[in-house]
Amino acid sequence: MGLAFTLVSRDPDPRLKKASRSAEHNGWIQVHLEGTPSEIGYQHGYLLAAEIQDNFKAISTEVAHEEKHDWDFFRKAAQEVFWPRVEQEYRDELNGMVEGMKAHGGKLDIWDLVALNAWLELPYYDKWHDKSTGTNSNGAGPGDHCSAFVATGSYTKDGRVVIAHNNWTSYSSGERWNIVFDIVPAKGSRMIMDGMPGLIHSGDDFGINSAGIMITETTISGFSGFDPGGVPEFVRARKAMQYSQSIDDYARIMKDGNNGGYANNWLIADRKTNEVASLELGLKNVILQRTKDGFFVGSNFPADPKLAKEETDFDLKDRSRSENARHERWLALMAEHKGKIDIATAQKFLGDHYDMYEGGQAANERTLCGHIESSPRGMGNWQPPYAPAGAVQNKAADAAGAEKMSLTAFLGHACSRNFKAAEHLSKHSEFAWQKDILKDMPARGWTKFSAK
Repeated sequence: MGLAFTLVSRDPDPRLKKASRSAEHNGWIQVHLEGTPSEIGYQHGYLLAAEIQDNFKAISTEVAHEEKHDWDFFRKAAQEVFWPRVEQEYRDELNGMVEGMKAHGGKLDIWDLVALNAWLELPYYDKWHDKSTGTNSNGAGPGDHCSAFVATGSYTKDGRVVIAHNNWTSYSSGERWNIVFDIVPAKGSRMIMDGMPGLIHSGDDFGINSAGIMITETTISGFSGFDPGGVPEFVRARKAMQYSQSIDDYARIMKDGNNGGYANNWLIADRKTNEVASLELGLKNVILQRTKDGFFVGSNFPADPKLAKEETDFDLKDRSRSENARHERWLALMAEHKGKIDIATAQKFLGDHYDMYEGGQAANERTLCGHIESSPRGMGNWQPPYAPAGAVQNKAADAAGAEKMSLTAFLGHACSRNFKAAEHLSKHSEFAWQKDILKDMPARGWTKFSAK
């Protein structure tokens, strides 16, 4: 089924002539942005003004509650810590977004948007700030986000690359992670990626560029470290997506100026060579592995023992932990489906409910399709028991589709279970603070998206 696009060339502003926005389809909105950085920013701000404002309300509410600071604290960090290390191209895009939003009724300023783009890094900054100032805000700290794999060679059905990812976050923010961006920048490669309104990067980092690079990531659990003099992760992630033409390019851009924010294990593929890689990007330890016949998986566990010891407080031996249980499940699935992995198999993996620790079917924080809302354990400091959080959306792509700049995506749980906000809040009043931002999260089904 095709997407209906609304062109905005009738608007008198010439910056909008090449931009378009689709009607909502299975919960997703596809947006085409094209031009110089300031033009792309203006188009983004104008076409998604209402959605950016709504997303800002949800994210600013969540971050302030979780990190125990008012929003002005993060606006100050945006201005004094993050903005000085944002290069001009992305400053122009962010300023253009402010202008586009204002032209369509938006009310956010540049510091709101910079903090919004850095929201996944803010817990890392907050932890560093507490340590450097000798204070303790009692913030939740960095969270565990996502499950993913990339495979190639003898592990896939056609011998070429397959990559897939589901995003773990709060259901409030996850329900707003519903944009498919198709971006044609004046410089660099065309990109198609999922994202949130107002972000110049994907955020959960699933994307394809026209140079043949396919990427995703999962966070490194229990990570400590932040360099306020480094380049924001949101800048490096966007730049790497836009300018990489090889795995080496991607690793180099992500390492250059690494600030330790939103520390991830990046899974990268080059569809031109059928090579896949794992870039585990700590602040002190950076490990790049690659293969043309094999796989890499991610579920928030630190893969390198030295990195785990020196930069995290993670227990690699505790099988009851979500991260380790999901790691075990990925390894079992890769072995069981060797030689058969394709898009359909990848989509099935993302809805998997097998708990390796308990040894049976479940729907909780230890399953690839995460359901923290049904877990009496929660997930450490990140999410308390029964928190409305877990897997919120899913993506899968293969080399053949990437050649055509296409991916498949599913909003909601890939297992097809629906989440009802009012019903959950009535049972768990401790989350009443989310009443104004928590939405229902229905499962919509898999949808194919292509660059237009």
